Amino acid sequence: MQRLKGIPDARFLLDTGVIAIARGIPSGSELNLCSALYEGGIRVLEVTMNTPGACGMIEQLRRTYQDRMWIGAGTVLTVSDAESALASGAQFFVTPHVDVSVITYSVEHGIPIFSGALTPTEIVTAYQAGAAAVKVFPSKSMGPGYLQELQGPLRHIPMIAVGGISVGNATDFLNAGAIAIGVGGNLVNPNHITRGEFKEIENYARHLVEVVNDCRDQRTPAK
Repeated sequence: MQRLKGIPDARFLLDTGVIAIARGIPSGSELNLCSALYEGGIRVLEVTMNTPGACGMIEQLRRTYQDRMWIGAGTVLTVSDAESALASGAQFFVTPHVDVSVITYSVEHGIPIFSGALTPTEIVTAYQAGAAAVKVFPSKSMGPGYLQELQGPLRHIPMIAVGGISVGNATDFLNAGAIAIGVGGNLVNPNHITRGEFKEIENYARHLVEVVNDCRDQRTPAK
């Protein structure tokens, strides 16, 4: 995790190892959602740019949480998306793909970017272009064994496992070498949001953080 120590707000990700991904959530639900995540111990939230009203949500969350959480924009597909996200106050960008122009824009504006990639070529390209970490996507489809194999030649590149990650498989991906996990629908469950069951989201968040902490404790040598 210390491979991200050069990023001023990396402590939010370093502390919990979880990025919550909000995609397609209803307008007006963002504060209740963020409160549930915060109470559950998660300090990093990504609002995807293909969510209607995403920029307004990011602005609202930044005003409300200020320096208590790290609020970023996901599904940043183009430089235009990056510009809109930056104007809304996004503190980091996440993409599902490798676009060097988007990475370059992020670096030039001092915004950490977690670029989505899958193959070794894409992963190295994204990292050399300036990505702070590489989002290995879709992780569940490839399995933790794939991530573990990547560690042989590419261990120096911080990787975040995203895509189908849950309480049930998070440990597998962390043990395979992921420095963190990004969790979408299993955490930010649309049914819970629709029914106003934010306590369920809080409980799931807390469970995820516990899983990450337990995994770290098991890898820490006893003194």
